[in-house]
Amino acid sequence: MSFIGKWFGKEAPVTRQLTQPMELRVGDMVTLDDSFALPPQLRGQQFRVEAVNTYEYEHSQEPEFVLKGNSGDAIYMGLEQDDETWLAFSIKLPRSQVEALFDLDAFAEIFEEPGKATLHALPLTETTEQYAQWLADEYHQVAFAQFGYFHRQDYRHGKPSQFMENNPGDAFEAYELLDGDESRAIDIEVYQDGDTDVLLTLYRPLSDIREYWPGE
Repeated sequence: MSFIGKWFGKEAPVTRQLTQPMELRVGDMVTLDDSFALPPQLRGQQFRVEAVNTYEYEHSQEPEFVLKGNSGDAIYMGLEQDDETWLAFSIKLPRSQVEALFDLDAFAEIFEEPGKATLHALPLTETTEQYAQWLADEYHQVAFAQFGYFHRQDYRHGKPSQFMENNPGDAFEAYELLDGDESRAIDIEVYQDGDTDVLLTLYRPLSDIREYWPGE
């Protein structure tokens, strides 16, 4: 604290220090690694945290960071907890691209019991080449109709509840498929109103975030 600060009883403002993704808030920014192991949508890009949402399951809750970069397209970032923590980057696919990337008859088997579907990606074309580094050749199903709630709020410091009168969350069923080395996934969320989100997910080490920039 400076002499003037001491004299008037004021403390110098403390700048937030960011060292890990769980500390991110709306308005913060991150810069990703420029490695060619990352797809062009991520490689060397700088993103601003536009929102922090929450997925609530029976025994857990998971934050989702909505990132926006220069392209304006949303990138969804979560954290996968295993023996270590991984970044989970996801992009949403429009229905036309789902049809272009996968055989729809095979895709429909994901929603049939016992939930053990195997899915192969179709050959890439000029319109689907942008997904080359997001895709695996083959996936096997690991989750079937897992029930949860999606909250458009950050509950990292509190527990959400589906019984909250003003914000019960959006109920959905989750389906997931992984590739052989568990570095890529297909995540599907089917909501009660019939809306379905299909996401391609890429798991990456925490070190892929090269810089953190605290917001206001």
